[in-house]
Amino acid sequence: MEIIEVATGLRKTVIISKAEDEDFKVLTKSRYSFAWRSFKTQTKVYKLQIKGKDDILGVVGLIDFPDERRIEIKLLATSRENIGKNKAYDRIAGCLIGFACRIAVAQYGEDACVSLVPKTTLVKHYMTRYHMLNAGWQLYLEGKALNQILKEYIL
Repeated sequence: MEIIEVATGLRKTVIISKAEDEDFKVLTKSRYSFAWRSFKTQTKVYKLQIKGKDDILGVVGLIDFPDERRIEIKLLATSRENIGKNKAYDRIAGCLIGFACRIAVAQYGEDACVSLVPKTTLVKHYMTRYHMLNAGWQLYLEGKALNQILKEYIL
């Protein structure tokens, strides 16, 4: 998985791993849009970092719904400096969504589904940039759209 440094166009290899207890001290609302500590009991929280670096650039909270063969992205955030036109790195959210897709496929094979409930202002963005399909109050990825994300961000 790679993100792109916007200023130089250089690709940086990233790793995504389970957030550790000490990570929640720095996963603050001011930098990551949510108080992540309160979600660590509700979701499995994962962090994205540049390989060999300590700084956390993105975070995702996932919930598994085995009866539905679905992974829900409960929360997803990139660090403040990686949002908008002046962001330092691109592809952080895509890598986190791709990671959720990889987990779903590993667990559920061709029946895998990944969903999220987006903020209203982000619906079109998720549909355009990440090929998500509209299911009313949720957006989702399955089949061809899910595989497209895997090819683009994971493989």
